[in-house]
Amino acid sequence: MKLIPRPLFAPLKHLVLAAACGPGFMAALPAAAQVAPHAAEVAAYQGLHAAAHRGDVTQIEKIIATTADLNARDGNGRTPLHVATFARQRNAIRALVKAGANIDLLDKDRYDAVTIASVADDEETLRVLLALGASARQVTSRYDGTALIAAAHLGHDGVVRQLIAAGAPLDHVNNLHWTAAIEAVVLGDGGPRHQKTLRALIEAGANLQLTDRQGNTPLQLARSRGYGAMVQMLEKAGGR
Repeated sequence: MKLIPRPLFAPLKHLVLAAACGPGFMAALPAAAQVAPHAAEVAAYQGLHAAAHRGDVTQIEKIIATTADLNARDGNGRTPLHVATFARQRNAIRALVKAGANIDLLDKDRYDAVTIASVADDEETLRVLLALGASARQVTSRYDGTALIAAAHLGHDGVVRQLIAAGAPLDHVNNLHWTAAIEAVVLGDGGPRHQKTLRALIEAGANLQLTDRQGNTPLQLARSRGYGAMVQMLEKAGGR
């Protein structure tokens, strides 16, 4: 069995910190790649961005009536809809989309609203976005991944089930050469939520024979980590 390297995207300082802080630190990295508006940015927001962050639908409607740019960008490329998604302002999301805001735009870090909600484990906001027509199929992030891969990595099993139902690509391979099934194992903790995540992927028909760059399948990765429940699940599903 080949040794499994640390995630290839981690800078050296992250590897040093991971050694000191344990695997939980590494698990948080992709989520940290998303940049929510910080306090100074929020304080400086005007117009639609400010109203979206507050969830002020009345103000959103007033501003829209003046033909404001529904897809205006802040300094990090976030639209008002991105801001509303980070803030979990679902009524603001509905108002913006009803007025014609583009629901699938990417911010400067290449995250869309669906991926933002997925990483946050915000099932209700994700449900609203998908119902409004947001795509679960987009390639997002610096890792050329998908919302499904990000959610699988984090063990957000409820989000994973929503994304699968919405047609998210089960076998997309990101630029780390990992699929959602591989990330559920290699970046997971082997616990209940990652088990449920992997089960959802298996039941949906994910390809369990795709390998990482070292030629390891999800089953081999699970065995190497001693994730017994995942091993049993993968063996039963025909993994090799």
